[in-house]
Amino acid sequence: MADDTLKRFLGGSPLAVFIKLALLSILVGFVLTVFGLNPYNIVESIRNLIVCIYNLGFEAFDWLWRYLLLGAVIVVPIWLIMRVLQSRKS
Repeated sequence: MADDTLKRFLGGSPLAVFIKLALLSILVGFVLTVFGLNPYNIVESIRNLIVCIYNLGFEAFDWLWRYLLLGAVIVVPIWLIMRVLQSRKS
């Protein structure tokens, strides 16, 4: 009776549940390591991860802004010339 209660609580046999949890923990640990998290200083690692993501986001905006300005130097004058020429034809 107690063995059935334990299996029902764990969701399977204790050994199978232990193995599944160990494999899942290794997988999650690997993914967290890829993101740069450190298990010995988890709070500092999470803060560093957030700072890196924040910096990446603004670097992307800086990159986008530079391309926008570079393209606008060419596109806006050409568009303006075309509009002036089309208004003369009408």
